[in-house]
Amino acid sequence: MGSRRAQLWVIAALALLALAGPARAEKLIVSVSNARVTVTPNYSGGELVLFGSVERDSPAPVEPMAYGLVVTVIGPRSDMVTRRKERRFGIWINTDSRQFLMVPSYLAVFSNQPLQAIAAPEVRRRQQLGIRYTLLTQRIGTDYADVVSDDQFRTAFVRLREERKLYEEDPAAVKFLTPTMFRTGIPLPAEVPIGSYEVHIKLFGNGELLTQTETSFEIAKVGFEQFVATAAKQHGILYGLFTALMALATGWMASIVFRRD
Repeated sequence: MGSRRAQLWVIAALALLALAGPARAEKLIVSVSNARVTVTPNYSGGELVLFGSVERDSPAPVEPMAYGLVVTVIGPRSDMVTRRKERRFGIWINTDSRQFLMVPSYLAVFSNQPLQAIAAPEVRRRQQLGIRYTLLTQRIGTDYADVVSDDQFRTAFVRLREERKLYEEDPAAVKFLTPTMFRTGIPLPAEVPIGSYEVHIKLFGNGELLTQTETSFEIAKVGFEQFVATAAKQHGILYGLFTALMALATGWMASIVFRRD
């Protein structure tokens, strides 16, 4: 009797699973308007457009605000130094400095609502959502670590990058055009760093990560500026000799033009 009852329970459970069908799942499809942006000597800035859609197993409509979408754009990484200046005896001098190791030269975080409304602090910290939770490793003496977000050197570093429009955070930049289609602009300032850029797109629901995807684009120099940069990188010794000769020639020409008889 007990065995038969157990069999009936198993059959009933399988029937319920069959009726329920597969669990709902989301998938992100994204693309950028231009995978390669060329920078000329007179480049004054521009904008890329990231657009995409949320594909769902269930065709039922979803309100746009039911999703939290975060787009993080990370530019080429490099070492940077932040210096603290103080006025002493009427002169501004560098009194201390902090080196940042392999940090993004460009960092933009765009979302469709404030990050604190999308996920809890522990989730944002784990997923590195927002500039506050982005890892910015510093060299502190013989140690390497990311410090608290209100550290004076970290705060100054972020502020200086924001002033140059190389770090940016906008909680209303992502727009849902339909319940599942979205777009956002990626501003590229005049001094945008050259190199490859990573774009991380993360979709949240009820404070949890549902799915994520990545894409990329490239910023490249063209023209004489690119020729000079390539020569300096690939033929450093010859470039240095040529530069020294040019400086000597310029000085010689100046001595002739402005010579006093």
